[in-house]
Amino acid sequence: MEDIRRILVGSRMSKYCPTALHYGISLSQKYEAQLSVVHILYYPITEGWSIPMVSLEEERKRDMEKARRTLDDMVNAEKKKGMAIREFVREGEPAAEILKIIREESVDLVILHAHEEGPYEHVFGIGNKEIILKLPCTAMLVRDPAR
Repeated sequence: MEDIRRILVGSRMSKYCPTALHYGISLSQKYEAQLSVVHILYYPITEGWSIPMVSLEEERKRDMEKARRTLDDMVNAEKKKGMAIREFVREGEPAAEILKIIREESVDLVILHAHEEGPYEHVFGIGNKEIILKLPCTAMLVRDPAR
């Protein structure tokens, strides 16, 4: 069995993401592993249009900045304690972007928030299933604390 050296936490910026991050922090401390956090912004509604959508583009930029600030807030407390946490904010199809980071960073363990997949996830293919089926590493799914 291989040691856990690199952990990636996938963030959806939901109210349960701090729980997934908590597990990432805990496991990275236990195994002295490098911890990274990623948030993927995905706008499938704007793909394939030849007409510029200025308002949607501005909204996308605001969302990118908000995601960056939210990630900074989530990891700031641990960074102040001296923990090194790498942060990524990417834009694109979530499964593809997460898989790309896993391969680029040689991730050993990916931690994702487990959630029920609704119609939005099925239409746009952004659920955990899409990622898990193609994973070259181990996955941990974190359930909502209320369940």
